[in-house]
Amino acid sequence: MQINYNFADYVGYTMKRAIIFLTVFSFSLPAFTSLRGQETWTLEKCIRYAAENNLQIKQQSLMVQQAENNVLQSKLDFVPSVSGSVSHNMSWGRSVNLQDLEIIENKLSQSTSANLSASMNLLEGLSKFNTLKSNKTQLEIYNYEVEKLKNDISINITQAYLQVLLAQQMEKTAAESYKSVEEQVERTRKLVDAGSQAYSTLLEIQSQLGTEKVQWVTAQNDVRSNLLTLKQLLDLSPDTPFDIYVPDTENFSMELQTENLNSIYNSALDLPQIKSAELALEKSRLDLKIQKGQAYPVVSLSAGYGSYYSNSQEKAFFSQFNDNRNPSLGFSLRIPVFNNWRTNTSIRNARLNVKNYELDLEIKHQNLFKDIQQAYNDALSAYEKYKAAEQNMASSQESFSYVEKKFDLGMLNGTDYTVSRTNLFKAQSEFYQAKYQYIFQLKILDFYKGIPLTL
Repeated sequence: MQINYNFADYVGYTMKRAIIFLTVFSFSLPAFTSLRGQETWTLEKCIRYAAENNLQIKQQSLMVQQAENNVLQSKLDFVPSVSGSVSHNMSWGRSVNLQDLEIIENKLSQSTSANLSASMNLLEGLSKFNTLKSNKTQLEIYNYEVEKLKNDISINITQAYLQVLLAQQMEKTAAESYKSVEEQVERTRKLVDAGSQAYSTLLEIQSQLGTEKVQWVTAQNDVRSNLLTLKQLLDLSPDTPFDIYVPDTENFSMELQTENLNSIYNSALDLPQIKSAELALEKSRLDLKIQKGQAYPVVSLSAGYGSYYSNSQEKAFFSQFNDNRNPSLGFSLRIPVFNNWRTNTSIRNARLNVKNYELDLEIKHQNLFKDIQQAYNDALSAYEKYKAAEQNMASSQESFSYVEKKFDLGMLNGTDYTVSRTNLFKAQSEFYQAKYQYIFQLKILDFYKGIPLTL
């Protein structure tokens, strides 16, 4: 056999294949790049991203910046206030020559003066010191409020993250159940064709397949909905590529340890809401001292330096400024006597404010212990529900396996099979819901213990 090669045809064929390859590659490249660029978000990354980008946190941080400005201003209040002035006057008509006291008629007279003065309070009931301490305390309060906001958002993100994991698990379970019933439809069709099963049995299994399809579609919608909720908590745009990390929950320690609630409570005393309440009480006491300081005398120091020039004098401008120097130094004492009882009213209200913050701190301590009690009780209830659901799912799985074998042998009708399949899916759903709810309650206990929220 003889094979004839046409070099031109060969080159043309090669070029066509190269063009096709490049075209396919160019269209595939964006999708490939997008796939590689899509990040997997862990729970820790979600919490960290929210702490850095959440708009509410940014808004609350502005209060911190304002408090920092107030602290700086309180420090600058210890510096003497300094003011300067320069004035130039012109007058017509009758005036007096300051050298010889001669009256001058209808002549333009001009004068220039300059003055520099400074003043400060030497003694004012320690109001400035207490105001500085009060503003510093307010700054700490705002910082703790930012931390509390971060904690609240972190808990919401953790709950939403677990909801996504639950929805994905339910979608996976629904898909497996649908495929299992789909396979069962094919087996039943063969049994019907062979005369081993009635045609009505096939219809019942096909109806169950429709139910499984609805459950699968519903589970898919739940995944999208819960992912959207999590993205909204992160303030991400809906079109942002988003895929979360799925931890191996099978290796989680699911046993509930017996907890000492007092020990958890002592660990939780460092939470921002408690620290903020303690500082608010401290600030109220400082504010009381500030109000008491208003009843004390105020001793002030003032100093000034000035000079002037007048064209009614024959000396030059700078010579007059040098001769007319006028330095001054003075002290003043202001004693509050009666101001319509306003100072006493302010002091009494400040004392009541201290009492109010004492009660507020006690209430927050009580609420914290109640929240810890409730969290442990919820965890205990979730644990018991989880164990019961786990046992129920195992029993339902064993029951369904038995029913499926008998159904395949033609010993049961389609109704018994669909009922058993429905019960199994329900048991699986209850188990996974109980499981992720229990994990969330464990994370709440970890939060009160001071353990970071992780999966």
